[in-house]
Amino acid sequence: MERTTTVMLGENIGKTVSISGSVDVRRDHGKLVFLDIRDRSGKVQVVCLPNHSEVLTRAQELKPEWVVTIEGIVNERPEKMRTEGVNGNLELEATAITVLAEAQELPFEKDTAVNLDTYLDYLPLTLRSEKARAIFRVQAEITNAYRSFLDLQGFTEFQAPKLIGDDAEGGANVFSVPYFNDKVAHLGTSPQFYKQIMVGVLECVYAIGNVYRAEKHSTTRHLNEYTSMDLEMGFLKDHRDLMALETRLMHAIIKQLEMNCAGEFKLLGATLPITPETFPSMKLREALELIYKETGRDNRNEPDLEPEDERWLSEWAAREKGSDFIFVTHYPVAKRPMYTMEDPEDKGYTKSFDLLFRGVEITTGGQRRHEYDNLIEGIKMKGLDPEKFSYYLQAFKYGMPPHGGWGMGLERLTQKFLKLDNVKEATLFPRDMNRIDVLLSSSIPDEAEES
Repeated sequence: MERTTTVMLGENIGKTVSISGSVDVRRDHGKLVFLDIRDRSGKVQVVCLPNHSEVLTRAQELKPEWVVTIEGIVNERPEKMRTEGVNGNLELEATAITVLAEAQELPFEKDTAVNLDTYLDYLPLTLRSEKARAIFRVQAEITNAYRSFLDLQGFTEFQAPKLIGDDAEGGANVFSVPYFNDKVAHLGTSPQFYKQIMVGVLECVYAIGNVYRAEKHSTTRHLNEYTSMDLEMGFLKDHRDLMALETRLMHAIIKQLEMNCAGEFKLLGATLPITPETFPSMKLREALELIYKETGRDNRNEPDLEPEDERWLSEWAAREKGSDFIFVTHYPVAKRPMYTMEDPEDKGYTKSFDLLFRGVEITTGGQRRHEYDNLIEGIKMKGLDPEKFSYYLQAFKYGMPPHGGWGMGLERLTQKFLKLDNVKEATLFPRDMNRIDVLLSSSIPDEAEES
């Protein structure tokens, strides 16, 4: 008999079907056994009755996470026995059970609350929990919405290499990899150079892929490997075109989450963000001045926002502007990478921005230097050797339109959408300075916020 997924059972009331999945829960009630069977589409309650003695005996042997195929009749539940949600109005009366795989006794109940290290130590098991499945269904929907929106805007997705010759930011916090002919390669910290090159090819491009940062953070918001959702577009006027595009993108993502993930948000106790048509925006200097005026905390000479500043600005935007998002623009030239465009009308500051969302920066973007000589000047300004970037510079030597883009961390975005305490909860298999699947040391420093 062909398999039916649990979400399709409502279309088969009164019929005999075959389902396959894992035992989520077994409940024994006198001469009856109830099973909750889980598959990729959801769950259904299965009832095993005494009139099928062989089935009842088999059901009494089943344990959580055993993998089974069950044949049975789809029946409507009595009115007073119905529950909310998909399949709450029906149950499957089992007529045959086949065990496909047994499972060892679980170290703890699958949906039991455990500390983060225990959760990560047992990820092959804990990812099966209802909460984890909901988180990563939402994350998949975010990437789906990201792609769908940009495809409709005429963007083309491309795959950027992960093994690169030099770090796009010109920094030292990169992972080095032995390469052929006694050369050293690096794991890419960003697809920055490649997406800029691709502007000269396809004009408007985006990439979704892993990037790597060899930074010794141990915080609730940092990872050493994460999924970067990058974009670069040609023929923009300035960074404000990007900010307008990202505002529309966020509206599109939220609309798709509202349509397709309402159940997941409810399960996780999360709410969709407050999103006005236009997000508030201010220059970094204005933001720091506002923080000083309202709190007395004086960071007015700082080139960036501290985590405490990001949280305060987000709370202010929600309270005063009715927005869970706020753009902060015009970071100092000294603070931004070599390719960031200086604002000719605001010398010393860049046509760049960060987008803050619920207390944390989720996007860094801006207009780029697109003229060859100007880019050489930016490279030298950072104390770097243009010769080391000769491959990348070819794109600009042979003509590039005004362009810009952004980078956005998928896991951090997911964390803030779902109001999770730690970005690792929004990461399938987190890599940080203390863990690659298993802990690297028994002595782990306390996690603390840092910039």
